[in-house]
Amino acid sequence: MPVSDNEVDRAASNLLFACAAARVGETLLILHESAQYGYFGAGLAPTLAAAAERLGLAVTTVEVGFDPDATRLPDAVHEAVARADHALFLARLGDQLRFKAMPAGSRPIVSYVLDETALASPFGTADHRAMVALSAAIDRHLAGAREIRVTCPLGTDLTGAIAPERAAAPYDTSIKRFPQSVHRPVDATGFSGRVAVAHMLCGTGSRYYQPYGIPLASPVIAEIGGGRIRGWSGRPDVVARVEDHVATVADRFGIDGALVHSWHTGIHPGCAYPGSAHDHYERWSGSAFGNPRILHFHTCGHYAPGEICWNIIDPTVAVDGVPVWRDGRLDIAAVPGAAAILAEHPDVAALFAAPERRIGLDAAA
Repeated sequence: MPVSDNEVDRAASNLLFACAAARVGETLLILHESAQYGYFGAGLAPTLAAAAERLGLAVTTVEVGFDPDATRLPDAVHEAVARADHALFLARLGDQLRFKAMPAGSRPIVSYVLDETALASPFGTADHRAMVALSAAIDRHLAGAREIRVTCPLGTDLTGAIAPERAAAPYDTSIKRFPQSVHRPVDATGFSGRVAVAHMLCGTGSRYYQPYGIPLASPVIAEIGGGRIRGWSGRPDVVARVEDHVATVADRFGIDGALVHSWHTGIHPGCAYPGSAHDHYERWSGSAFGNPRILHFHTCGHYAPGEICWNIIDPTVAVDGVPVWRDGRLDIAAVPGAAAILAEHPDVAALFAAPERRIGLDAAA
């Protein structure tokens, strides 16, 4: 669908000024992967480059390769990022390295907007500063809870809280994320109960392997506690397939497949996935998680984000008995401090009143 320069410029301004804190005259390096991989849309890099130039930045674009097991920036890319005032990754490389050290003084950003249509949509144009402030308010609310309970229509029932030392521990990625679409991951160690895993198992964007995702013919239940999987139940053939996939991925990378590291829920009401998740697991798992209908677990590995994600659809997350997410809708009014933020950003408030519901999956498996 064609998008206008005005819409693109609004989104680009949101990215470059509200998110990156760029100034007119500064340099922007756009690192993009080839559209042949089918992940980022072919027009996104040139569209953003043209918009950035219209907004007064000096732009350089560089195509970067795709390495399924990337653990560091290639030397030439490292040098280019270090020289630029700002570096924008329209490439999975940025997401793969979001927990790795970046060149000193660099200000890189990774985009979860995957094409021009998404860029010009409310996902790209909703004020980034408002979303960052709301994310911080949600973080504080979750961190201060005596009890957090997660349920879903398929049988998830998980209860726990964030230990004070975990809540106070420094945490962030080395690369800014645009848009801000999730709250800080919640450490899973303090939670126990049942998690209903449906639709598929797929990767987390850390490393890419084959098969990256496997469809699940019916939901399975993971019993978890102390940050570990205690057992699986469900249709025997589906459970066997899940256990085999987890063992295969864990063996490949020499990690503990029983570990459950953390979880987070989408917070961006403009995040949409209009296609089918099953057509491209890599693309879906790299963008749809920002929708409030999805609660996303990091598993298989002792680090964020692990190597296998579980996605709980239409969760209810109650904080001290009060639902903040209710059947996949984020009741932002239930978050202390959110009302004042929304009063300053009526466009974002309007989004929460009529959120996107398209996530590439049906509500039930």
